[in-house]
Amino acid sequence: MIIGVVKESFPGERRVALVPAVIPALVKAGGEVLVESGAGAAALYPDAVYVEKGARIAASRAEVFAEAEVVFQVLGYGANDRTARADLALLRPGQALIAFLRPLGDPETVKEIAATGATAFSIELMPRITRAQSMDALSSMSTVAGFKAVLLAALTLPRMFPMLTTAAGTIPPARVLVVGAGVAGLQAIATARRLGGAVSAYDVRPAVKEHVQSLGARFVELPLETASAEDARGYARAQDEAFYRRQRELMARVVAESDVVITTAVVPGRKAPVLITAEMVRGMVPGSVIVDLAAERGGNCELTRAEETVVEHGVTIIGAVNLASTVPYHASQMYAKNITAFFLHLAKAGALEPNLEDEITRETLLTRGGEVVHPRVREALGLPAMTKAGASAT
Repeated sequence: MIIGVVKESFPGERRVALVPAVIPALVKAGGEVLVESGAGAAALYPDAVYVEKGARIAASRAEVFAEAEVVFQVLGYGANDRTARADLALLRPGQALIAFLRPLGDPETVKEIAATGATAFSIELMPRITRAQSMDALSSMSTVAGFKAVLLAALTLPRMFPMLTTAAGTIPPARVLVVGAGVAGLQAIATARRLGGAVSAYDVRPAVKEHVQSLGARFVELPLETASAEDARGYARAQDEAFYRRQRELMARVVAESDVVITTAVVPGRKAPVLITAEMVRGMVPGSVIVDLAAERGGNCELTRAEETVVEHGVTIIGAVNLASTVPYHASQMYAKNITAFFLHLAKAGALEPNLEDEITRETLLTRGGEVVHPRVREALGLPAMTKAGASAT
């Protein structure tokens, strides 16, 4: 089976879907790896190293799509809404595509992929179960983003993070609040603690309290009803506006006491909830910093502008987008290990054989045989449910 890797086309994207170190595992499983020339250059993986590990180099993107039976990407069409539409003309019936595709954010793009006849797998829909941990690329990229968010805050804040006792007196530590204790949030907590910050964290899910405290941070508890805050897949569940309004009222004091606020709260397929209002920003100490990791989905801060850094009421608000791409070497390494583990899970006897009885396969499979087959995406598109035979119900 020929596995194709193309150069990422999203503006500024520096990651690559496959790094040389994982190629031997794919070759051992019967695969042949074809890499577009220069695909790994921005992540510091030159063509020569791919060749050393057993890959072939293709002269063009079209050549990779023409030869490959399965194509690996980081940002496929849907996740990349700027340039990836051109790839639709290169996809063909029966060809497999594995990538971030953002199907719940823009389900109409899934219909377009289905129309090509390709079999598409959306890696961000990986279920959060023990068997799938090695394949969870969303968690890997969130880890990188949480780490980099703290570094951005530290570079921007006109104060130092650690407490220092000097001949000039004692410098108190920076007060850091992390909102959302998922993968990105927990990494942000750990990084801020390593830099010496006094860290607090809040999450609507009470179950994460132990994780926060195990990292040495204080867990902020608010008197809110949170029994329905988490779904069966381990993701935060959207709440009604009355809940968010009460949450904002209770958080105002905590935010005002913070030098740095890092927000990470997202709900799959939904606009990010607004947790920090303009009035709350006004109450922060001038020079404070907000890094909004939900900027791409509208932002957790009312004043966030995606891909921009703005100053409002003396507070710097960083609308961070695609932070994982700013650490391309290790982000690519992590993604490559995830996607390779997923591919090897799918591939049987030298061919892709999607087993819909398997939860990992069933939850990530988006399109097959010209149809959108994922139940939640079909529901979002207003399509009827699929029958067990795989055809649309009438």
